[in-house]
Amino acid sequence: MKLLQLVLNSQRRSRILCLFFGTVAKKLMRKWLATQTMNFTSQLGAGIRYFDLRISTKPRDPDNELYFAHGLFSAKVKEGLEEINAFLADHPKEVVFLDFNHFYGMQKYHHEKLVQMLKDTYGNKMCPAIFAHEVSLQYLWEKEHQVLVFYHSPVALEVAFLWPGQMMPAPWANTTDPEKLIQFLQASITERRKKGSFFISQVVLTPKASTVVKGVTSGLRETITERALPAMMHWVRTQRPGESGVNIITADFVELGDFISTVIKLNYVLDGGEDDTT
Repeated sequence: MKLLQLVLNSQRRSRILCLFFGTVAKKLMRKWLATQTMNFTSQLGAGIRYFDLRISTKPRDPDNELYFAHGLFSAKVKEGLEEINAFLADHPKEVVFLDFNHFYGMQKYHHEKLVQMLKDTYGNKMCPAIFAHEVSLQYLWEKEHQVLVFYHSPVALEVAFLWPGQMMPAPWANTTDPEKLIQFLQASITERRKKGSFFISQVVLTPKASTVVKGVTSGLRETITERALPAMMHWVRTQRPGESGVNIITADFVELGDFISTVIKLNYVLDGGEDDTT
């Protein structure tokens, strides 16, 4: 089974927007900046196999640590990578996609540190960059590869196990309107076949500044995600896998409703031969 034909669950991490607020502001903004409540182990156990990762340094940090940037500084990158690796060690046939797509405050030596961290953590588990159409589960199992690392930086051209970011396009609707989001997602699927790559459908709504002000105490989950969930889930259920359909579907708060199980079930269409998988 080629990976381009499968449908993968994904979490989504928010952009880094708030770094220097006071304590009260941080508590309020966390409700808008956090897009997940599950750690890596919980997400992997639930079925998530793609991770949208944004990396940041911390100002005046003497240790030059790297952190996952979820709006406010979160876990250290090293700890997160090791958490994922522990899962892979216990599940040798599982495969994950690590998509490093935003970098904040990072110099050349920070990238070198991250690349070395990946080598030390995953070693030969990482699949070297090849043509997307050549990658199948059987190929990965035979080579004992479990990790595909996508890196949205020129650094990817210098390291064999880093897949260039353009091989993981993720069109962004940038809207608070569920109807416009659905229209955008469907149009993006139509365009996908022209890319010859993996492909992300971002089933997410993006709040405007006015939206945040109106719902500052309630947060992203209650103000936007929960209210739009029925429409977004309907779109997901009507999709089909295969090289002419969806591939990776990202969402905020993937634990809501039956998002994860619904996406996983889309793969059964392939098993039943209801889709063209040529």
